[in-house]
Amino acid sequence: MDDWIDYYDSTHTIYVSKLHRDVHFRVIANDILAYVPSPEAVVLDYSCGEALLAAQVAAACQKLILAEPAPGVRGRLNARFGPNPKIAVRSLDDLTQLPDRSVDLAVMISVAQYMTPAELDAAFALMRRILKPGGRLVLGDILRPEVGAATDVMALLRLAAKNGFLTDALWGLARTALSDYWQLRKSIGLQRYNEAEMLAKLTSAGFEAALAKKNVGYNPARMTFLATARA
Repeated sequence: MDDWIDYYDSTHTIYVSKLHRDVHFRVIANDILAYVPSPEAVVLDYSCGEALLAAQVAAACQKLILAEPAPGVRGRLNARFGPNPKIAVRSLDDLTQLPDRSVDLAVMISVAQYMTPAELDAAFALMRRILKPGGRLVLGDILRPEVGAATDVMALLRLAAKNGFLTDALWGLARTALSDYWQLRKSIGLQRYNEAEMLAKLTSAGFEAALAKKNVGYNPARMTFLATARA
């Protein structure tokens, strides 16, 4: 995961424009909001990225913990949300200090593909410890083995056409094809799981899990799993 952390901490081209970035985080925030169980909930966003609309999520819960491994991104999160008393910005290492059974909802969106299976198992073990009995883990944007990059491109183009940045998307895809992102994707690869494999991993970690009807985010070809911590 370290190489991907370095990439996202750099001046990367994963977003084709500012509008693309803003739309992306708006979609994610709205999807997370649908899972917040109550205004009293403690919510953890694991590897949250820029989390531009975190204030909206925080307004719907008691406390929002933004956990981000990239130091530069974490610095921007602190600058952006430091004055908000409902938001705490943490590193992933900081999460080991969270008390047992202290979180109501944890979300991991578009993260698992960058982690080794062992890293993902360790993250699941952490979630299992800090989630309250009956607390939920929302594991989103899981890549299927049979779905390739072309499907991701089409999902981006549909989003771009719907939100008015199609020209930027076409130019951005051309730039990205020559960028470090595709070099990393070719050399390191992305982790993919079928439904049975991910359900087995979550069950082994102590969750009752099921495939959600709809993926979090804008790519319907990917999967979201809803995992509840067993008592």
